[in-house]
This record gives sequence, structure tokens and C-alpha cells, in this order.
Amino acid sequence: MLSLILAAALTSAPVSTEITLAAQPAPLHGTLLAPENANAVAVILPGSGPTDRDGNSPMGVRGATYRLLAEGLAEQGIATVRIDKRGIAQSAAAGGDEAALRFTDYSTDARAWAAEAATRAGQPCAWLIGHSEGALVALKAVEGGDDKVCGLILLSGAGRPAGVVLREQLESGLPEPLKTQAFAALSELEAGRTVADTPPALAALFRPSVQPYLISWLPLDPAALIAAYDGPVFIGQGTTDIQVTTTDANALAAAAPKATLKLWDGVNHLLKTAPADRAANMATYANPDLPLAPGVVEDVAGFIKAHPRR
Repeated sequence: MLSLILAAALTSAPVSTEITLAAQPAPLHGTLLAPENANAVAVILPGSGPTDRDGNSPMGVRGATYRLLAEGLAEQGIATVRIDKRGIAQSAAAGGDEAALRFTDYSTDARAWAAEAATRAGQPCAWLIGHSEGALVALKAVEGGDDKVCGLILLSGAGRPAGVVLREQLESGLPEPLKTQAFAALSELEAGRTVADTPPALAALFRPSVQPYLISWLPLDPAALIAAYDGPVFIGQGTTDIQVTTTDANALAAAAPKATLKLWDGVNHLLKTAPADRAANMATYANPDLPLAPGVVEDVAGFIKAHPRR
């Protein structure tokens, strides 16, 4: 018994440190969670909307997916930096004018965070773990290469252009004539043209101030980006994800035959065990006490450990 107590006392808990990254017009903020003698470090890139460093959102998402992932990876000896992206939570002041925001702002920030994380963790590079839209941010961040990025972990990420995925989501979620109007607006934005008149019911998606960002985002093709990247890539996707499907994961894997694809049975968009039933699936979004699904942390950590870079 005494030996067990001594062993526990000698095992240091991961150290959580609030960190900042210089940026314009204001610094970006994040949390470094570093276990003792970490063997790697990763930056967790949030998904779309007002998603904070823990994976939560004022839009009703309180599943704490990124915090749980960081804590699980720390137990595996992997440090993480999870971030409030510009314009969100503690990085709100860095958002600036919404009309000036472009998708490349996020990918530029991701590269800067990778360099910062590597320096703070004493590692030669950092992994980018992109969740949902964060997976596309990660792919865009390594376009052309970046020696401060060890490789990519793409979780619940789209494998097709955003317009294709949005149309699928809107097809079942919007009544006529809103659906026709939404599709027409998407076509205009994909062509690089702003839309002057959009129905108030579609303002959240197509408000004038967000249209320049959409124009910068919609043309991006995840499959083309992953095909051009020659570093190690892990693709993780749940089979009961009601936002992104296995079709997307398979599209990414088909474009990058050397990538590792893992399909988690019965796992949803927040990487938690959930049924396919929409109401029951969505109920997990508000439950931070529900752990990540078995295998998620272990598979991600195993891939990182299998690709050391010194």
C-alpha cells in the first residue's frame, strides 16, 4: 500500500497554463495542458461557429469535447494547446470586423499556434488536430508545407466542398421557398458574388457581413488539399455523426491512400457514443459528463506515437 501511495505522489498531474499568441488586432488565447515528459504536442483546432477552446458554444453545445480530448491525450503523454479562435471567447477582441474575416485567417493562425506549441513543449513540431471545420483549417494550414507541423489528425471533417455538404443539410432542414432561395444564394457565393437580398429567416447563414468569409470558404476542396499533403494523416469519423458522414471520411481517404482511416461505430460528431436517432444523438451535445467514446483518444494517441519526429 505504501508503495502505491508513493507512486501516486511521484506521478505529477498535467500542468494547465493559460497562454497567448501575438496577433492583430489583438492577441489570441489558449490553454497548454502539458504532462510531465511529454513526447509530443498537438494544437486542437475548433469547428465552425462560436466554438471555444473546450468545444462548447453558446448555441447549446456543452459537451466539452476538446477539453476531454486534451485530458485524455495528456494521460497518454501528449501535450495539447486548445484555442479560442479569433473572434471567440477570450480571443473575441482579435475578431475585428466580421466583414474583413477570411478563411485563411484561421489557417494562418493555425500555423502560428503550431510553432508556438512546439516551442513551449520543447518539440520540433506540433500536430494539428482539426475537428469539424477545424479539419479544413488544418488542411489549408499545411498547403505548400510547414516544417512546424508534424502531421494532421482530422476528426469529423468534411471530405467535400462546403457547398455540397451545406446543400445536403439544408435539403432536409428547410421548407420551400426558403430552400430554393438558400441554394440560389449558395450558387452566387460560390461564384464569388455577394447576395443583396436574402430572407430574414436565412440571415444567420447569409448575413451581408459574413458573405465575404463564405466566398473565401466555399471554393475549398478538402480532397484536393489532402491529396497535395505528403505528411502523416489520421482520419477519424463516427458512424452516427448527423453532421458529417462516413461519405466524407471515405472521400478524404480515397484522395490520400497513405492516410490512416478509422471509423468509430456508434460515435457522433462530438466523438461520443450516441444512437442514430436525432433527438437522442443531440442530447449528448449538452452533456459534459459524458466521456469521449472508447477508442477515440487511444487511436489518436497511438497514431501520434507511431509517427515520432525528432
